[in-house]
Amino acid sequence: MSALKAGSRPPWVGLGAAVWVQIASGNIYTFPLYSASLKTVMGYTQHQLTILGVANDIGENIGIPAGIACNKFPPWVVLSIGVCACFLGYGVLWLAVSQTVQSMPFWLVSTIHLILGAILFPLTFFTLARVCSLLLFLFLKVYAASIPVSTIRLLSQVLSLWQLFIALCVATNGSSWLGTAVLVTNMKNFPLSRGTVAGILKGYIGLSAAVYTEVYTMVLGESASKLLLFLTLGIPLVCLAMMYFIRPCTPASGEDSSVHVHFLFTQAASVALAIYLLTTTILKDILSLSNTISYVLIAIMIILLMSPIAIPIKMTLFPANPKKPMPLIASSNDLGAEEGNSSQTGSLLVPSSSEPYLGSFYESENVSEVDILLAVGEGAVKKKRKPKRGEDFTFREAIVKADFWLLWLVYFLGVGSGVTVLNNLAQIGFALGVDDTTVLLSIFSFCNFLGRLGAGAVSEHFVSFLGIELNARTFEDKVDDFKSFWDRMWYFLHFIYHCRSKMIPRTVWMAFTQIIMIVAFLLYASAINGTLYAATALLGICYGVQIAIMIPVASELFGLKHFGVIFNFMGLGNPLAALLFSGLLAGYVYDIEEAKQGGSSCLGPNCFRLTFYVLASMCGLGTILSIILTVRIKPVYQMLYAGGSFRISQSSDH
Repeated sequence: MSALKAGSRPPWVGLGAAVWVQIASGNIYTFPLYSASLKTVMGYTQHQLTILGVANDIGENIGIPAGIACNKFPPWVVLSIGVCACFLGYGVLWLAVSQTVQSMPFWLVSTIHLILGAILFPLTFFTLARVCSLLLFLFLKVYAASIPVSTIRLLSQVLSLWQLFIALCVATNGSSWLGTAVLVTNMKNFPLSRGTVAGILKGYIGLSAAVYTEVYTMVLGESASKLLLFLTLGIPLVCLAMMYFIRPCTPASGEDSSVHVHFLFTQAASVALAIYLLTTTILKDILSLSNTISYVLIAIMIILLMSPIAIPIKMTLFPANPKKPMPLIASSNDLGAEEGNSSQTGSLLVPSSSEPYLGSFYESENVSEVDILLAVGEGAVKKKRKPKRGEDFTFREAIVKADFWLLWLVYFLGVGSGVTVLNNLAQIGFALGVDDTTVLLSIFSFCNFLGRLGAGAVSEHFVSFLGIELNARTFEDKVDDFKSFWDRMWYFLHFIYHCRSKMIPRTVWMAFTQIIMIVAFLLYASAINGTLYAATALLGICYGVQIAIMIPVASELFGLKHFGVIFNFMGLGNPLAALLFSGLLAGYVYDIEEAKQGGSSCLGPNCFRLTFYVLASMCGLGTILSIILTVRIKPVYQMLYAGGSFRISQSSDH
């Protein structure tokens, strides 16, 4: 791993750069923008298009290799792999949609893609799939004369679908590498503000759909081929420019009051960007904007995207006086008064001085078991034990825990049902009589952003105490500052409120929002006039909450050391649910209704009504599991956030 960058500014520079990388990694949400052109050019059915939508989700969520790489390589290496994946995957999609591929041998394009993809993604499934598709293509070229024309057409269509499926997996898998690199790095740079950081970074990904929609409509002239070319070249350029600034840094101090102000500024800047994007989207549909005005609006959007960089600039121009950091362990004068409390906190925050020598003792090949037992008995070596919840787990240790699978199932049901609607949002809009579905996508994107950002901030508030220590001495010191009876009463109520709020696990919000998702799905199924946009807004918020809550919960239960692998495994619930709910359920129901109507597309609420009922029932099950998980992990939050501040496990390292 690379050395830590010292100083108070580098973490904020990295966060500002991470915003741009997150916007770039949000290319996964552009599928609805070019899916219609892909369907027309390639002659696919809705079911086949839905399968490609599943590929979009599979590539996005296969992040375990990226998580492993984050533990072994510096962030720039992980980002470089993501850049190459986006260039290769979207390059092939652009060749297909623009029909440029017809001017060059298809076997050459496939072979190049096979070799480079196998080097970058040594996954057996992808490599085997590419080999099989290439062999099938060569077989058709050699034996085409002896095979019926109808069979050749069918096999050719299957081949093209399979090739684009793999290309889309590779393209969106690049987003996984990009997102994992910046998320893991920034979570470690801000270990005391995990929920806030996760909410901000995931919020910008949710907002990226609106950013790409603006570029698609105002700059690219709603051309799918131009959009794919933009993704092929634009994403690598942005990530290469920001790569240098995303690095491991000395963690930001939790005692610095300016940290909270800086986070508030970043959140306010992101909200301003979201409101701006929503406003310009509405104005674009109402008014006819000239090219000059469109370019000016895009320039303003870019300035708003750059606003988080104002924090390190301000820190450079107006440096704050360094404050003496608060000691992690009580001083010797306080040990007598707080012996029990300080010893417990000290064991959590500061490792034993002998701990660095334990690894070499255990790893020595010449040490016998008898020597180890004698050393343990003398107190020189501590017995190895399995980690407790809140400490650092390896992936193998975490995967056998019931809490791990409960969290995975809750995420699977919540996010999987939401992504099913997202993948079919354009078709849902057409079925219910909406001609321009870009407004629906913008509403979903805006509300998805609010859900992610709000979930991080609100859940952080309800597990911590905004810097006020909740102990008797702090209360007595503070209450003496208030002279009037009413001021003291207000502070007492404020104190009691936070004593209660700090013990609420984040998973409560997953349960609450899945209940709202049930309401949203029932609104979709009812097809009542005026409810489509409201249901989309509700679903966008709740979908964002599910994503933003899972990330800090995984880090709090199983630690930050192997966080990249653990949270990416959790993310596999997304494509699996998309395969079951979107690929098999939604596409199948849609095609049946389309066949009944005898047209080229399905119209009316029956196209997705059964799908919405199934998704509502899945969210009902997810709500029950969320409540069970909340009850199980509440003691973990009481342990981690006792005293109003997060306690870092001694096994946690950077």
